Amino acid sequence: MLRVLTTTDRDFSTWFRRLINRGQEAESPIESQVRAILKRVRLEGDKALLELTAQFDQLSLSPETLQVSPAEMQAAYAHCDVQTLQALRGAAENIRRFHSLQRRDSYTMAFDDGSRLGLRQTPLQRVGIYVPGGKAVYPSTVLMCGVPAQVAGVPELYVCTPATGGTINPLILVAADLVGARAIFRVGGAQAVAAMAYGTATIPKVDKIVGPGNQYVATAKRLVFGEVGIDMLAGPTELVIVADDSAQPQFLVADLLSEAEHTGSESVVCLTPSPRLAEAVQQALQEQLATLPRRAEVESSLRGCSALIRTRDVAEAIALANAIGAEHVELMVEEAERWLEHVTCAGAIFLGHYSPAAIGDYFAGPNHVLPTGGTARFASPLSVDDFVKKSSVIHYTAERLHAEAELASTIARLEGYEGHARAMTIRSEAELRG
Repeated sequence: MLRVLTTTDRDFSTWFRRLINRGQEAESPIESQVRAILKRVRLEGDKALLELTAQFDQLSLSPETLQVSPAEMQAAYAHCDVQTLQALRGAAENIRRFHSLQRRDSYTMAFDDGSRLGLRQTPLQRVGIYVPGGKAVYPSTVLMCGVPAQVAGVPELYVCTPATGGTINPLILVAADLVGARAIFRVGGAQAVAAMAYGTATIPKVDKIVGPGNQYVATAKRLVFGEVGIDMLAGPTELVIVADDSAQPQFLVADLLSEAEHTGSESVVCLTPSPRLAEAVQQALQEQLATLPRRAEVESSLRGCSALIRTRDVAEAIALANAIGAEHVELMVEEAERWLEHVTCAGAIFLGHYSPAAIGDYFAGPNHVLPTGGTARFASPLSVDDFVKKSSVIHYTAERLHAEAELASTIARLEGYEGHARAMTIRSEAELRG
């Protein structure tokens, strides 16, 4: 079921080019529909939001019932057993501990004449977290988006998520409470993105929207960028495993299947120079797939941009992994630490035989909101930096401006901006006259 290729195959480059270009899409066929939704919510506010929720989610709400009540929050805890609460709190603590190391202080360069230059960092004031609905439940997304925002010092967090039958899963509510969400709204889709981007009477306008979603949500986030900030445009999950003879086939296959079971459009690739391992992987794949609950989704993913690729050696496998630029990269090889320095394009890198991507998805601490579609070439995981803004601070004394105005105004005049030059020289000349 998983296609098997060799880098020496005549048609390998054609297929591999398709894999590399997996993130390149034509204009979304739903873009006009999403634009219409955004426009309605921007112009009509809650009225449009409620009508669209009734249309798409078959859910009748009022402005008063859009927001989850304190009683519902309290009841959510009662629905969670002790182990569930321990798991959510443990994950939140690990995420908090890791992201706390990302905090950076403002800094200042001071000069003898009293001038100073600096960089001032301040948290965003309002952040909206979008949590997908559908068949699965994603409290981990709430934690991965909300905890870094908390660490950054964001004072207001809001959560929007679809509510099946009017009810939000208790796991989502508990996770939202753990990250200090000020309010949770039972609304999803492009209309939720619009509400957070433009604001309504009920849902506040935010500075930035984070969190994954379906094609409608991703398109809406792309279209409102500029009105608000966004984290990234998340595509289907991706996993590349580089493995040699030291890898355990059962472990490797379990990891491939774990990342192929989301929606049926995921990309999972194993790169190995080992004929023995390649054969064992195919056997283990059949065995494990037979008992997997989400078999249909996995099989769909395996038929897509997924493959078992035989390489000449580990070095070639690493080079191909860098060309793919996957969301997750696992190094199931001897001396994984040595090979780490050769991996240049990956959202998250998992070393050794006991570091499955799944532990990073839920519990380890580094963020699971990662670049997809090859954007790991230039993009990074969600972090504390995504929830702060930086402002330069410049304080010149008359002495320093006088010393530098002539050279600075020279550059302004070279660019044809006499007004800029005079803004500096007028002060310098006044200082000389004074």
